[in-house]
Amino acid sequence: MKKFTIGAVALAASAALLLSGCSGAGGDKPAGAGKIDQKIVWAVNEEADSLDPGVTSNSFASPIIQNAFEPLVTYDAENNLVGGLAEKWDVSEDGLEYTFHLRKGLKWSDGSDLTSADFEYSWFRVLDRELAGQYSNLLTDYIVGAEEYFAGNAEREAVGITAPDENTLVVKLKTPTPFFLPMLNMYPFNAVKQDVVEGKADTWAKNADTYVSNGAYMVTDISFGKSITLAKNPNYWNADAVKLEEVTLRVIPDQSTALTAFESGQIDGVMTVPTDDLPRLKAESDDLYVVPQFGTTYFIMNLEKEPFTDPKVRKALTLAIDRSALIEKVLQSSDQPGTGIVAPGYVLDGEDFTAERPDWGVKPSGDVETAKQLLAEAGFPNGEGLPAIELSYYTDDTVKKVAEALQQMWKENLGIDMKITTEEWKVYYDGITAGDYDVAAMGWGGDYLHPMTFLAGFASDSVLNNSNYANAEFDALLGQINSETDPVKSSELMHQAEEILIGQDTAVLNLYYRSKYMMAAPSVEGWFLTPLNTLYFKDAQEVEAP
Repeated sequence: MKKFTIGAVALAASAALLLSGCSGAGGDKPAGAGKIDQKIVWAVNEEADSLDPGVTSNSFASPIIQNAFEPLVTYDAENNLVGGLAEKWDVSEDGLEYTFHLRKGLKWSDGSDLTSADFEYSWFRVLDRELAGQYSNLLTDYIVGAEEYFAGNAEREAVGITAPDENTLVVKLKTPTPFFLPMLNMYPFNAVKQDVVEGKADTWAKNADTYVSNGAYMVTDISFGKSITLAKNPNYWNADAVKLEEVTLRVIPDQSTALTAFESGQIDGVMTVPTDDLPRLKAESDDLYVVPQFGTTYFIMNLEKEPFTDPKVRKALTLAIDRSALIEKVLQSSDQPGTGIVAPGYVLDGEDFTAERPDWGVKPSGDVETAKQLLAEAGFPNGEGLPAIELSYYTDDTVKKVAEALQQMWKENLGIDMKITTEEWKVYYDGITAGDYDVAAMGWGGDYLHPMTFLAGFASDSVLNNSNYANAEFDALLGQINSETDPVKSSELMHQAEEILIGQDTAVLNLYYRSKYMMAAPSVEGWFLTPLNTLYFKDAQEVEAP
């Protein structure tokens, strides 16, 4: 087992390991066949709701989008922000204007020229309400005139996005935003090709022939429910450094099936490991990688529905959870009990943001007596009188175990009976966004290394606010944070915001800070996984296994 601390923010798979597997282009070939063809197969367990970077916010799209597209800035293997399609950038003294200088001679995967006008078009595309981009708020919240334009109350010329020449993009912000550069690695800031996507929002990203991209790889096959194949993009600006000829992302929903395929040498990597197998793999395998993530697993409550409008009910539910037992006995994992919403990993002046944070009474083993008292004070002693409650989760082995454990804890500790329901992710998430749920599995993996990635989604007007949380004081603090240039003062404001969200309002049922468990064969080196759960293959290569 290879275990990393949160400080080891990237993972290069280069050690000599015990088991090996290599595979052909979407098919299988026996382990030890000896042929190095720079073609690998990696198992994924879920399909994304969309592969359109302007539309989706779904993490399941990450292995495709983040390898097929490259934004203005990106991450290297040490998790440093480096130039992507932008060679360099300038920031004005007041922090309000960013000027990005694109690399010369950029091309799309179809060989046509890529210019700053493509970024300008793509960002304005996200600001089209009809597109229904799930991350549109990342532009409307920060860019001058974007909110007004999105609402139909301003002309295009009022928006702070311009391309004065083919290699320059200028962005004007409402307020100095210290985390603006890290945000640019997120989906909606990618460029898409206008003549490919125009008028084809529902179809272009579903067909390999029209999935024109600009990153290290391009999509050559999309077989929904089966696999997506990425091939080296010969028109990528740094194509000479890309070693792999092909990466097939094979959809294997059952995690145990995926692990069996890996251990029998049919595939080269597995994105997720079954929790039942973790004890064995931790003890026996050097192919297991444990990487702490900048992410928090939690369940949300529909705060517009009874009885979740009452903060005492919400607090009772969270205090009745034994997080230590959930992690040690149910998941048997290396995750950490979560008392807040912001995961460890953001460091300021050598100290983690979470280091001195209170636990707000949320002990790892829970506080059942206080939970019972709060529920009784809310008018539901021993759960009596509560309306019927559904506990929902998306189809996933690990999430199923968590949901069943919570159901049992709330029954034993509070006398609450909850009916469990489950659906495939796409259907499930549609129900969540429509508010058709009571208590539901969710969580958040950071999109950028800053606490605001967790806090911003709970703004009352955020499209990501699926819990219907609303607090004017919390919203005001987010506004202050966005314009605060002093990192120490900004950190203080973010602590205050988390105090309101978790300590005062118990807006979510936070469970644990995540680690990622992956399997990778020693025949593949140079891939790396960031704490943001982004798996990159741009530096990977297939080698002769020991």
